[in-house]
Formats: sequence, C-alpha cells, structure tokens
Amino acid sequence: MYRLAMKNIFNFFSPSAFARAIGRLAPVLAGCGVLGLLAGCTSEPDSHMVSAPPPPAPASSVTTTTVTTPVAVATPVAAGENTAYVTTSNLTPVVSTTVVTQAPPAMQQEAVVAQPSPQDVWLAGYWTWRDSRYEWMAGHWELPPNSGSVWVAPRWEQQGNAYRFYEGYWN
Repeated sequence: MYRLAMKNIFNFFSPSAFARAIGRLAPVLAGCGVLGLLAGCTSEPDSHMVSAPPPPAPASSVTTTTVTTPVAVATPVAAGENTAYVTTSNLTPVVSTTVVTQAPPAMQQEAVVAQPSPQDVWLAGYWTWRDSRYEWMAGHWELPPNSGSVWVAPRWEQQGNAYRFYEGYWN
C-alpha cells in the first residue's frame, strides 16, 4: 500500500513539471532566505556627540564626626528644710563637619509655598555634600521646637582652598 502511494506521488510529478515548480518557487525561497538573514541584523545606534568636556575628577572631601558624651550634673534642690539632688544631663548633639575642596554651586531659586500656620518658619534650601557630590536640599516650612527659637541656616565657609559646611540648627 505504501509503495503504491509513493509511486502515485512520484508519477504525479513528471520531471518537467517538477522543474517548473522549482523554477516558480526559487524566487520565493530566495526572498525568504534574504528576509531571514536581515531579521538577524540590527542598525547601528544613533551617534551622540558630546560637545562639553568630561566632568572634573571627584573632589576630595574629608568628613569628620565628633561624638560628645552627655555629662551628668547633680544640682541641689531645696524643698523646705530638706535638700535633694536632681541629676540632669547636659546633652550635646553630635557634630558633623564636612570639608570639600570644590566650591558649592550657586543657590537655587525656590518658590515658597503657602505658610501652613503662623507659627511655621520657612527654612530655605541649601547645598549639602552626599555621595562625593553636592546635593540640593529643598526649603520647607517647619515648626520651631520652642516659641523663642531662631533658625540658624546651614552655610558653607571658604577656608583656604577648601570649603567647610556648617549644619543648620535651632537656637
């Protein structure tokens, strides 16, 4: 049965009919081959010419942190005829000093948003030094810790060829 089927298939195509079929399919097969080759090709990326020089080498910086320990002080308190001692601690905040050999950028202009309450104080934005580069810290409204507190803004001061950063604080 199998041989009969194969014989009928081969007899169906005479050698001349087979040659004509191949001749008609050749352009289609060639086109598929070309498309297959082109499908694997990619175009080159756009060129991005940089006209500015490369950024300068990272500025060296030294960050030192001085940690102060709280001091316990015994203060006498008189209550009638008895004298008692109250121990208080004089907490000194951790002081961090940053010295950078690269000048800070110019201050940025900021839009001051509406004051949340009459007690809030606007703390202007400033440049700080993080991850070996300057980073802008945006201004914001803040409530003072006490009614008489005054905000001392952070600042950079030039010291020779270096710039020292002083953190802002409530005084």
